Amino acid sequence: MQNREAMSPQDSKAAGAEAMEGNKAQSPSQGSMEPTAPPLPPSSPPPTGPPEYPRPRLVFHTQLAHGSPTGRIHGFTNVKELYAKIAEVFNISPSEILFCTLNSHKVDMQKLLGGQIGLEDFIFAHVRGETKEVEVTKTEDALGLTITDNGAGYAFIKRIKEGSTIDRLKAVCVGDHIEAINDQSIVGCRHYEVAKMLKEQPRGIPFTLRLVGPKRAFDMIGMRTKAPKSNEGKMVNGRETLRLRSKGSATVQEVQSEFEEQATMRVDDLLESYMGIRDLELATTIVEAGRDKKNPDEFAEALDSVLGDFAFPDVFLFDVWGAIGDVKNGKI
Repeated sequence: MQNREAMSPQDSKAAGAEAMEGNKAQSPSQGSMEPTAPPLPPSSPPPTGPPEYPRPRLVFHTQLAHGSPTGRIHGFTNVKELYAKIAEVFNISPSEILFCTLNSHKVDMQKLLGGQIGLEDFIFAHVRGETKEVEVTKTEDALGLTITDNGAGYAFIKRIKEGSTIDRLKAVCVGDHIEAINDQSIVGCRHYEVAKMLKEQPRGIPFTLRLVGPKRAFDMIGMRTKAPKSNEGKMVNGRETLRLRSKGSATVQEVQSEFEEQATMRVDDLLESYMGIRDLELATTIVEAGRDKKNPDEFAEALDSVLGDFAFPDVFLFDVWGAIGDVKNGKI
């Protein structure tokens, strides 16, 4: 027989209560006891920030510009991801894509895909075609070409000035990707870096450009089809665009106002005049930085915070500030 310790009446009463509770837990159906609900899980802390809503699934139609079936793409937030999606649909490498145009298979720089895509736009991808080398000798300070880039590492020619040094070289065409200067690869360089390299080439000394033109369409042009009518996943109206950003996620937003559109075009013209580049996404960012600023100093500070890498000269900033002010005041 085991020894038992003496209990006080209070201890005995407590022990009896514990035993009763244990019996309840083990045999909830005995006697007249009612079944008990299982214990509730611990409550989670309330969510912070605005509630999350499901994002619409935006579906875009695409073709290769030289001719292909129509593909469907979705789920991209920037240009590099867009190219990867197009490449996956057509089973090619993303590095094959030079640039994209919207609603036209032609090499039309007015239709060039920049930082925004209309939600009903049809995307045509222009892929690498013929590679060519051209010897160039500068006879004046400016070569007469305007550079842009595709946002994924390829700089290419957007405009050629009539009567310029480049205009006299008939092998050089709008849409040509500049792959190398004097055998030095410039893949991965931004447009302003390429424009600076070309500007620094000395007069009278020949240099070589290695160019890659977009693949041209032949008899396949007649096989193109229009984008099928589809509202799948749109949930938006025709006044909205998908804004692609180099940093951060893409956003659906209203198309530019008349002020934003006019100011962006003026800034894009100034980019060409000062830097030899055209870039509507860059121009849009500059306009957004200056829209609500009260003076040039505030504007310069705001611009430096988002585009400090460009190191814009002061004279350019003052001209841009003046152009934005002219559009605001209707002086255009």
